[in-house]
Amino acid sequence: MIDYQRIASAITYIREHSTEQPSLDNIAAHIHLSPFHFQRMFKEWAGVSPKKFLQYISVQHARQLLQQDHTIADASFETGL
Repeated sequence: MIDYQRIASAITYIREHSTEQPSLDNIAAHIHLSPFHFQRMFKEWAGVSPKKFLQYISVQHARQLLQQDHTIADASFETGL
């Protein structure tokens, strides 16, 4: 698997599991890399750390829920925050 495919797979994994707030170790294991190597590779390809990317996805999901008249507590619970 080339680096691009690994990062694409990691992004898909993060999006699909964002409500579970997966750890760096879990995401790295999903694409069969060490956490250190994955962190460095992700930042190189995506321009942000995996944690920042996950935070962005979570905040965007929370905003969508709040715009749909969910309570802050519901939005927090739904996004895994």
